[in-house]
Order: sequence, then C-alpha cells, then structure tokens
Amino acid sequence: MMQQQWNEIAFPKIVEASAANDLAEYFKRGKEQIDQDLEATGAILFRGFQVPKIDDFDMAVQAYGAENFPYAESLSNAVRINLTPRVFTANEAPPDTSIFLHHEMAQTPIYPSKLFFYCNIAADEGGATPLCRSDILLEKMEAENHALVTKFAEKGVCYTHTMPAQDDAQSGQGRSWRSTLGIEDNDSAERRLKSLGYEWQWLTDDALRVTSPRLDAVRVLHDGRRVFFNQLIAAYRGWADERNNPAKSICFGDGSAIEADQMQVAIDLADMLSFDLKWEAGDVALIDNFLVMHGRRPFKGTRKVLASLIK
Repeated sequence: MMQQQWNEIAFPKIVEASAANDLAEYFKRGKEQIDQDLEATGAILFRGFQVPKIDDFDMAVQAYGAENFPYAESLSNAVRINLTPRVFTANEAPPDTSIFLHHEMAQTPIYPSKLFFYCNIAADEGGATPLCRSDILLEKMEAENHALVTKFAEKGVCYTHTMPAQDDAQSGQGRSWRSTLGIEDNDSAERRLKSLGYEWQWLTDDALRVTSPRLDAVRVLHDGRRVFFNQLIAAYRGWADERNNPAKSICFGDGSAIEADQMQVAIDLADMLSFDLKWEAGDVALIDNFLVMHGRRPFKGTRKVLASLIK
C-alpha cells in the first residue's frame, strides 16, 4: 500500500503482523508507543493480526485501555446499531451513499478523541475509507486563502439539522431526535437542547430542526498544531435527505452565510489530500479524531466495517 508522506512521516502508519499475532496483547503491551505514533501520523492501520470476529475486535479495544465513548451518549446524526457495549456499525446508510470527510461528531459540542474501525467483511467493490490530515489541509488553505482561514477561526460555525421522530436508516443523517438526545418526550428534548446551547423548532410529523451553538471550525492541538476541525465538508456535500438541504446546513458562527466558493476551497484541497484506506478483512485502524478526517466511499456487495469510540 503506497502511503503519503507528511513532514517525513508516513500517513497512515501501517503495522503488519502474521495471523498468529494477537492484537489485544499487542495493544496491551505497546499502548505507549502506539499513542506516540498516532500523535505523529494521525492514523495507524493494523493488518495481519488475528481478528476474525467482532468479539476479537471488542477485546482488542478493551485491551487498549481507554475510556469508552458510547454511541448512546453521543449526538451523532447517523443511525448505528450497537453489537457490544463498545462496538457498533459505522453507518447504516445505503451502499450508494457517500459519507464525506468529517471529524467525528464535530458538528456537536461532544465528540470522541479517537476512533477504532474494524473490517469484518470487505466490500466486493469500493467501500474505502478516505482519510485526510486536517493540519495539512489547513496549511494548504492558508496558503491559498489566508483571509478565509482567519474568518473560519474567528467566527466559528453553526450547523442546522432536522431529525425525524423515528430512525431513518435510508439517510446518512437519519438518527431520530429521541435516540440522539436520549429522551422520549418533547419537553425533555427541549430541556436537553437548552442545556447544550441549541436553538430548535418543531416541525410536522414530530420532526425537530435544531441549530447548534457556535462551534470551532479551527482547533489548536496541545502541541500547537492547528487543524480544520469541523463537519463543514460533510454537511455541505452530504446532509441531503427529505428533511435536510445541505445548502442550508451550515453558516458562520455569527449567522452569516458560508458561500459556495469558500467551501469549494476546502473541498478541492481535501479531495486532493485524501488517502483511500482500502480494507481487507481483519484490518483494524486507529484514528486521531482531532488530527484526521474520515469518510466512506460507495460500495457494492456486503461491507461490514464496525466502529468503537474513545473519549
């Protein structure tokens, strides 16, 4: 697999082992080095380890020894199915749906720090997971349009999204407001949204339109690196279903419009910088959610890529 090179460091890092190697044991013994490597590169692919079943992946994630970020407690837009307390399907959207580049849950005030992905069944065709280094993306954006990056950094961004009353698995953003907010009635939903700083509007069919508080579009990491940390590309390109219009899904944090040509700067550069992780059965990937964006290419056949999130 041909990797990218950023600052003389391979992206993603690839760790290969024979089928006899136990990934859980590798994680348990090597977590300190794994974390150092992850901070440097942003994504690590573990290939050739003995991970034939979902339970083996679950045990490996547990062996890594970090705090679980449960799907049920997240504000993710995606419909997902928990298979264990730690492991769930990555997205139930149809195979022909593209999931565009994003930082996991960056459209909300609550997001994980790291992501594990596990390929249980590789697609017959397509289904790669595109990865993009957001620090490199921001550098390229600044070189092309410094004023735009300054605007994103100073103003931040808000997201508007309409949630159905019941889960809609035909949409990549089809998680119901009941599931998203972890409540069952309208009054509780409003109290939860108020506590998170959201604005809201009830629509027909008991659907709920929400607008996030101002969220960062540019984030500074603990080592001083700046990253394009948001869900702007995914929202602008992909939040489309019978309830949502991508053109109305994002704005600057002060309510002013983000123009199409401004988004195109980020989209074109991110597409150019993307690396397609082409899955093989048994692969496990660890991704730094603050440093690397990810997505999903359309596919044919059966594809089962599962996820586990770390706080």
